[in-house]
Amino acid sequence: MVDEPIDRNGLIEIEVVYAKPDEQALVKLTVPGGSIVEQALSLSGLLERFPEIHLSELKTGVFGTICKPDQILRQGDRVEIYRSLLHDPKDARRQRALKK
Repeated sequence: MVDEPIDRNGLIEIEVVYAKPDEQALVKLTVPGGSIVEQALSLSGLLERFPEIHLSELKTGVFGTICKPDQILRQGDRVEIYRSLLHDPKDARRQRALKK
């Protein structure tokens, strides 16, 4: 996390990222200081680009740490949109063990 001050215009630079197995998206944004995660998601255009992302079920993080939609962003933050797991890791491990 870059801990640089807000620029003279009160703007900060952030990134919003989303990844699928076959496609990754990274959007760089300049937003006003004091912006929150939810605003960055809307401004990124990723919710429209990837219709499988449902705002009501959305899990997000900043640099790998889960956060709430109202978390205030800082200069250099990377907002990550997390996908739901396809399989419960514990169940998958049990299934592999049963096959052996």
